Amino acid sequence: MTAAETTPAEAAAPAVAEPAPGASRPRTPLVARAAAELIGTAALVAVVVGSGIQATELTEDVGLQLLANSTATVFGLGVLILLLGPVSGAHFNPVVTLAEWWTARRGGAGVTLREAAVYLPAQTVGAIAGAILADAMFGEPLVKWSTHDRSAGHLLLGEVVATAGLILLIFGLARTDQLRFAPVAVASYIGAAYWFTSSTSFANPAVTIGRAFTDTFAGIAPASVLGFIGAQLVGAAAGLALVGLVFPPGRSAD
Repeated sequence: MTAAETTPAEAAAPAVAEPAPGASRPRTPLVARAAAELIGTAALVAVVVGSGIQATELTEDVGLQLLANSTATVFGLGVLILLLGPVSGAHFNPVVTLAEWWTARRGGAGVTLREAAVYLPAQTVGAIAGAILADAMFGEPLVKWSTHDRSAGHLLLGEVVATAGLILLIFGLARTDQLRFAPVAVASYIGAAYWFTSSTSFANPAVTIGRAFTDTFAGIAPASVLGFIGAQLVGAAAGLALVGLVFPPGRSAD
């Protein structure tokens, strides 16, 4: 029998549909994606807050404290994106989710409004839980509002810059089909932004809210939260504008 010949039984068997080249794989159930966003954001905040507490216990040098905090964040964030990216996209950040929803409603790929409405509270609850977990691990009060004021105008500008750069990076990688590098690229950017922005690059409304629950090195006073979130939203809009300018839809980068 040649390869072109088939038996009657084979001819009668239903064909198994293969996905077309480039077709999207079936999406993970929304409950699993929401769980991944909650757990990932909680773990990220636990890394940020926990490493900050550890750093202040080990040294009084503020420079070394920031170095330890940023280094732990780089490694932790990279691992979390690598692990949970295939499940939920590893947003861990409301501005990333909102930016993806915005591009999706304009014809790009991304989350729906219903999915975004699930992601955002999951990220926020996860961030608060992560801060409380970090405090518990180091014997700190589980919930103690931060007294670290971050309301100065230059800090808000730092948040605009940090968030715009993050959005430009993520959606630039998507436009150039390089999202496979996201674990390294995003973690590296956040690590660098710890140092080149005046705000130490929160760039994340959920993380900002979570860090208000801990009066430790990484905390932010509740009175400063709204200003930071407003700056982050402005930065996200600026980042999307830069993506449209630098990476026009339908064109691949040389």
